[in-house]
Amino acid sequence: MYKVDIQADLKEEAAIEARRNREKERQSRIFDARYRTLGVDVEGLKSQVEARKLREEAEKRRDEAFDADRIQYDKIAQMLEEEEQQRKKRLDQELVEFHQQKQQPSTRREWDLQDPAAVLKGLPARVSDDDPRCGPASLQRFDGEDMNGVARQKRLKEQTRRDLEEQRAEREKALADRRYADTLEGKKRIELDLRALELAGLEDECRRAKAMAIADFNRAQAAEVAEKQRLAQQREQDDNDAEIHNHLTSDILLENPDMAKSQVGPHRMVPYSWKGMTPEQLAAVWRTQKEQCKENQKLRQEQQQWEAEWDRQRHLAARAGMAMEEQEQDFRLELRKSLDAYNRQLAEAQKANLQYLEKEVYSNTPTAHYHLQFNTSSR
Repeated sequence: MYKVDIQADLKEEAAIEARRNREKERQSRIFDARYRTLGVDVEGLKSQVEARKLREEAEKRRDEAFDADRIQYDKIAQMLEEEEQQRKKRLDQELVEFHQQKQQPSTRREWDLQDPAAVLKGLPARVSDDDPRCGPASLQRFDGEDMNGVARQKRLKEQTRRDLEEQRAEREKALADRRYADTLEGKKRIELDLRALELAGLEDECRRAKAMAIADFNRAQAAEVAEKQRLAQQREQDDNDAEIHNHLTSDILLENPDMAKSQVGPHRMVPYSWKGMTPEQLAAVWRTQKEQCKENQKLRQEQQQWEAEWDRQRHLAARAGMAMEEQEQDFRLELRKSLDAYNRQLAEAQKANLQYLEKEVYSNTPTAHYHLQFNTSSR
């Protein structure tokens, strides 16, 4: 019972302490003017953004490392798979060769039962005198009888001789085959060396022929380019000579006055062929210029008179403006005096009102203890 009561007290104290901690955190948030004004923790957000960027960068590097490892593992797996396939292929080939060489049907234990030529290969009723099949009841052999003893000895000797001859022939054939294979290998190696030398010589000849062909082509191209440049220079020189001759014999340099007349009308002139005016035209221009000078002088005099009239009007307007400005200043001065008197009345009334409030209305002044009771809780 006491144990249960102690646990309940501990739980209650823990709950009270948790509420106190939450209240302190709430007060720190609410009483913080900067946090309350901005609404969010900018530094905290920046640190979160930086942490997220660092985390994303680390994840990116990790993914890249994983991708590189995966590619490397895939290559290794492909190589191992290829090696396994080659090994299986080699084992299958060796198995087939082993079946063909070591497991012929004739070497099987039950081949005598499955041999299709078993009847042809079967033994006669009596093979020799010591044939175990020929018993007393076979009527194939009798005591003291040796019908083919001499022939049997002769056949044995002949068989032995043939065996020895075959072994000697096999050894000589194997030796000859080995010598022939060595000879063929040497000839093949010599042939390959000669072929390599021949191919190297052909390659050198082709390279020299190609270099000579390129050199000939380059020389032909250079000669063709030089010939084209010479023809172009000659054509340009001919064009320049023709142009100089045409300029020297043209009507522009000869200053033919008839070339300046336009076909549109007798009063028109061709600008690029005109070489100057005649004395009559110059005299007409001078007369026109004198008339224009007189007209311009008359216009200047009229302009001076017009400007003098405008100056007189500006002086009159300036005098009228100065008079109006003086009147406006007098009016502003009177207005300022009236406003100052009104402001003094308002100040006196406000001062009397403040004295009334301080002495009559706000007689109970709050102390420091009154202000300390605020901002003690976040609720």
